[in-house]
Amino acid sequence: MSIDKTSANVDETPDAPVVNPEAAAAAVTAVDPRLLVREQGLLGYWTEFKRKMKAGELGSLPVVLGLAIICVIFQVLNSEFLSAQNISNITVTMVGTGMISVGIVFVLLLGEIDLSVGSVSGAASALAAVLTVNQGWPEWLAVLVAIAVGAAIGALHGFFFAVLGAPAFAVTLAGLLFWLGFMLKVLGEDGTINLDSDGLIGKLTTYTFTDVAAAYGLAVVVVALFFISSFLGNRRREAAGVPSRPLSDTILRTVLLAVVSFAAAYMYNQYKGLPLATVIFVAFLVGTDFVLRRTAYGRKIFALGGSVEASRRAGINVTAVRISVFAISGGFAAIGGLFLASKIASANQSAGTGDLLMNAIAAAVIGGTSLFGGRGRTWNALLGVLVIVSIQYGLQLESIAEPVKYMITAAVLLTTVVIDSITRKTQKTAGRA
Repeated sequence: MSIDKTSANVDETPDAPVVNPEAAAAAVTAVDPRLLVREQGLLGYWTEFKRKMKAGELGSLPVVLGLAIICVIFQVLNSEFLSAQNISNITVTMVGTGMISVGIVFVLLLGEIDLSVGSVSGAASALAAVLTVNQGWPEWLAVLVAIAVGAAIGALHGFFFAVLGAPAFAVTLAGLLFWLGFMLKVLGEDGTINLDSDGLIGKLTTYTFTDVAAAYGLAVVVVALFFISSFLGNRRREAAGVPSRPLSDTILRTVLLAVVSFAAAYMYNQYKGLPLATVIFVAFLVGTDFVLRRTAYGRKIFALGGSVEASRRAGINVTAVRISVFAISGGFAAIGGLFLASKIASANQSAGTGDLLMNAIAAAVIGGTSLFGGRGRTWNALLGVLVIVSIQYGLQLESIAEPVKYMITAAVLLTTVVIDSITRKTQKTAGRA
């Protein structure tokens, strides 16, 4: 596109004085209004919230509201639903599927799918059981090998997809069948290997920190780290001349986190204590969220989900990122498989089968990760799996048949996908897609 320099009030000579210095200064200091939200405090966030609602940027709001409605309905039906024991059981049960869903989030951010995670989780748990029980390996070593094998399987799938150009759907569907057969082969004729409930794998879902100081202490550490990281981050932004949150906003966010953290600690201490499984899951969520939002690697994943060709032209190694993402998916599938094996204290032929794959994918999507790529966070896995497991436990308390559980979960998933599709259309209309 040609530019008429005579009509732009700018002399062609490099050293010529600027004709309109006020306009030039405004052009230099112009800042995207959305970035000023941080400096406007609560008023800025309210204005930004209204803008997002009009533009269809709903984020995790629908699933949070849905989770609240689910809790209210089941609590009215049965007062035991929000009891400390039931909530503790829900947060432990969700970890296995939730871990697998975290890996699915990474793949969905690319706009792809991994159908092999259920079988990979079963194969990893079977391998760990064989190495530990049949071969006498130390459990910690068997766990590391199982996770490494899961990551290697994922990388192999990524190779077929990223290097050879085979569709991810077809590659991982083949992986679903192959690794299911591998699991059955490893387990042998008996089909079941019992694990030591007092061993490392067994304690993943059974160990709790019974001392009340553990839960409250962790809450203090979480709140303190959040405040310190937010405060120092704001200082760095101020030093760089970038809009930052006011101190009052940081304090308010810290107070809200403190309320949630100490309420959770109080609830856990009313039952058995702080579950180890929940602590590990939250730690993984924090770590993966940091990777996606705060590192160059995470930005490359989002860029690939937005446009592969644009990412390639920007110098991103598309092949390497794709392979690594599928390796991450395989690794988290293996971790999830270990937690699922810990829950039943065994590795058997049903591991990784049934509705596990669908629940893992549904959790990521229900939580807010887009099926179309480029939008989502690993915290979506937590929200989604909470919805699914809460529905399962609520219906179980009411002794409702298994078919109804499937139908309700399917309805929730369909609603989420419809909302996602409508959101994308609204964003396109608003010029935001």
